[in-house]
Amino acid sequence: MTETYPAVYVVDDDALMRESLASLFRSVRLRVVTVASAQEFLARSRTEEPGCLVLDVLLPGLTGLDLQDELAKANVQIPIIFLTGHGDIPMSVRAMKSGALEFFTKPYDEESLLTAVRQALARSHDAGDQQRGGGRHSSETIIGSSTAIKAVDRRVTTVARTDSTVLILGETGTGKELVARSIHALSPRSGRPLVSINCAAIQPSLITSELFGHEKGSFTGALHQRVGRFELADGGTIFLDEIGDLPAETQVALLRVLQEREFQRVGGNKTIRVDVRVIAATNRHLKSAIADGTFRSDLYYRLNVFPIHIPPLRERREDIPQLVEHFLRMHAGGTGKPVRSVDAKTLETLQRYSWPGNIRELQNVTERWAIGLEDEELAVDETTTAAASPHLVAPGAEPTADVTLNLREHVAALERNLIQRTMIAAGGNQSEAARRLGLNRGSFIKLLKKYRPTTTA
Repeated sequence: MTETYPAVYVVDDDALMRESLASLFRSVRLRVVTVASAQEFLARSRTEEPGCLVLDVLLPGLTGLDLQDELAKANVQIPIIFLTGHGDIPMSVRAMKSGALEFFTKPYDEESLLTAVRQALARSHDAGDQQRGGGRHSSETIIGSSTAIKAVDRRVTTVARTDSTVLILGETGTGKELVARSIHALSPRSGRPLVSINCAAIQPSLITSELFGHEKGSFTGALHQRVGRFELADGGTIFLDEIGDLPAETQVALLRVLQEREFQRVGGNKTIRVDVRVIAATNRHLKSAIADGTFRSDLYYRLNVFPIHIPPLRERREDIPQLVEHFLRMHAGGTGKPVRSVDAKTLETLQRYSWPGNIRELQNVTERWAIGLEDEELAVDETTTAAASPHLVAPGAEPTADVTLNLREHVAALERNLIQRTMIAAGGNQSEAARRLGLNRGSFIKLLKKYRPTTTA
C-alpha cells in the first residue's frame, strides 16, 4: 500500500505569499492546503490531520503565536514552522521555546525552508511509531546493522543522556546532521528546540550576527534587532554544521560561549546567558587546520569533548539494502508510487559502487528511481544504472581510456570525470569542491561551466 504524507498547511493572510509557498511545495510533490487565517485553519484541520504547519505571525484575529498556544493547550501535536516578515524581535524566542521547529524571516531561503518542511513531515509521519514503541523517533533513527554503524549508535546512546559537547566527524553526506538530531531526540532536552546552522553557507561577515544576534543600527543594514541562533536554542541544543569553516573572529566569540555560556549581541553591551548543549560537525581534518593556522587549537579542544566518527558508506556496504528500503519507502509517500521490493541484481550493483557522495548520493539515486518507476518491484539493468548514476563503478576502478581520443580530448575527459566525482563527494557544494581540488572558487566555476552539458546530464 502506498504511504502518503499528510498535507502541508500554509497559513498566511497574504494571497501572493500563499500561492508562492504552495507552488514551491508542489514543485517537490508535496500536498498543500492554503488558508488565510488561524480561524480558517482550525475549521479546515478538523477534516484532515495536517502533517506540518507553515505559519505567519501577524494574522487577522488570532495571531500565529496565539494559534500555537491554542494547539498546545489542546495537546495537538503539529510540527510548526514560522515564516514571517516581522521576526527581528523576541517573538522568535517565544515561538522556539514553545516548540516551533524553525523560525524563518522573509525573504526566505527556499532550500532551507524545504529542508525544514521535509523534516517536519517525517516527524509527523512517524509519530505513531514513536508512540507505540516509546523509543527514538524513527526520522532520527540511524539506519543500518553493520558493526561500524552499531558502534556509532552506541556512542550516540551513551552521550545523549549527558550535556557534554559533541564533535561529529565524517565525510560529506555521511549523515552528520542525522546523528546530531538523534542525540537531541534521546536527550533530556528533546522537548526543547534543536537549532541548526551551516557555518559554511553563511557569509563570513554575517556569521557572528547569525549566531549571536545584533542590535538595531549596529552595522549597515541592521534595521532591526535580531535574535541569534544561540538565543533561540536556549534550553535546547544547537548544531553547528561545517564548524571547520568558521571565520577566525567568530571562533573567538564561540570559544567564550563554550567557556562562559554567555555572549553579547553584535553592537550590544548586555550580557546574555544561555543554557545550550553544543553539537558541532565537520568534514575537515581539524588538526591539519590547526597546523595551517585556520582553526584555533583551544576551540578544538573545547569542541572535542566527545568525538563521534561516522564511517563513509564504502566502509559499511552491508547497510545499503536497509538504506535503499528506507529511502524508497520515504520517497513513495511523495510520488504516490508503491515500491514493494528490490531485486538482488540492483543491490549487488549498489554494493559494488564506492559512493563518493555517501548516503546523500544513495538517497538522490533512490529518489530518482522512485520518481521514474512504473513497476512495483525495483529492478535495474545497465541502462537504468547508468541513468541513475553515471559513476557506478567498482571501488578503486578508473574509467577506461578511449583510444580513439587524442591527448587533448583524453585529458579533458579525465578532467570532466574528476570534476563530476568531486562535486558528488562535496554534496553539490561548489566551494567545498573547489577546496578539495586546490582551486579558488572562481577558477572552479569556469571549469564547471566548461563541462556543464555533461555534468548536469
